[in-house]
Amino acid sequence: MPLLELSKSLHDCQRCKLAKLGRSQVVFGVGNPHASVMFVGEAPGFHEDQQGEPFVGAAGKLLNDLLQSAGLSRSDIYIANVIKCRPPNNRDPEPDEVETCKPFLMQQIAMIHPKLVCTLGNWATQTLLERKVGITKVRGQVFYLKDFVLFPLLHPAAALHQGNMLEPLREDFKKLRAFLDRHSQPPPSEATTPAAPVFNIEPSQPAQMDLFGS
Repeated sequence: MPLLELSKSLHDCQRCKLAKLGRSQVVFGVGNPHASVMFVGEAPGFHEDQQGEPFVGAAGKLLNDLLQSAGLSRSDIYIANVIKCRPPNNRDPEPDEVETCKPFLMQQIAMIHPKLVCTLGNWATQTLLERKVGITKVRGQVFYLKDFVLFPLLHPAAALHQGNMLEPLREDFKKLRAFLDRHSQPPPSEATTPAAPVFNIEPSQPAQMDLFGS
């Protein structure tokens, strides 16, 4: 099933209780459907729920600046959330909501086939690592999973709520840039129009590698 068809199939999703708890719309995801790099957040907030796109509020503006610092832009990447509907009052997602929505995230990843998935914050990181682990313990590290490489980052919203988290967040994106620089491929010499960056990142490593330290 193509990405657009999956999006249409979830347009008025009623599979969990969030459909009846005040969401305005399903926030599927947005970006380059052939992206080498995908970002995954937690769930839509107020602005995302209103506009139907992930990361469009203050956290989205900060994310755009951080992407630029890593040599990326929104047009290069695809971005989605673990949960497609806004939880009431921006509360944490509940286990049954994650269980219901996770298969659609995994389908997005399978269709886009990114080489690198950057998780923003605890929920996205724990969902894709499939274990309870604090983001502060694993941020800026590299995990080689079966189908992609995982790179956990602090969530931009955390830096907006706690000013002392902004510098560690910027450090995370510096580490991301260093990782991408080590794995970037030069564009074809005959290319006449700018294309999204291409990275040579192979997921099937036997064990997790920490390239940078914690």
